[in-house]
Amino acid sequence: MKYEELIEQPCSITRPMTVLGDRWTFLIVKQSFAGVRRFEDFLTSLGISRGLLSERLDRLVEHGILDREPYKDERRTRMEYRLTTKGRDLYPILIAIRDWGDTYMAPDGPPVHYRHAGCGGEAHVHITCDKCGEELSAHDVAPEPGTGAVRA
Repeated sequence: MKYEELIEQPCSITRPMTVLGDRWTFLIVKQSFAGVRRFEDFLTSLGISRGLLSERLDRLVEHGILDREPYKDERRTRMEYRLTTKGRDLYPILIAIRDWGDTYMAPDGPPVHYRHAGCGGEAHVHITCDKCGEELSAHDVAPEPGTGAVRA
């Protein structure tokens, strides 16, 4: 199967990976959460090529993860990129990746702490049952076909 055909798969993990599944896209989203909005600032903070950045920003806009909004600098009107609700809903995924990275790829400890502004506690992702509230692991979950599954 070709990469372009993956978006047609009836899988809510596979489909998003066709939009988000490369390192630059998620790093652009991460930088957006850090307040980066302008093309040149993404370019500087990521060290990505102009062409690749432009392509990834276009894809994120096309899929409704970022919005383009005009702003004026001293010479002309330019565009900046802001997270949409759909984009902000990616935050738990970034924190889950950060948790995994802190556990397995940070031998000297976490390079950044994501603190709750209200009390100073650390932000983490927890998977819970929507019925009983119990915290879950992969061993506690049994996948079963949903309404969007392909019927044979």
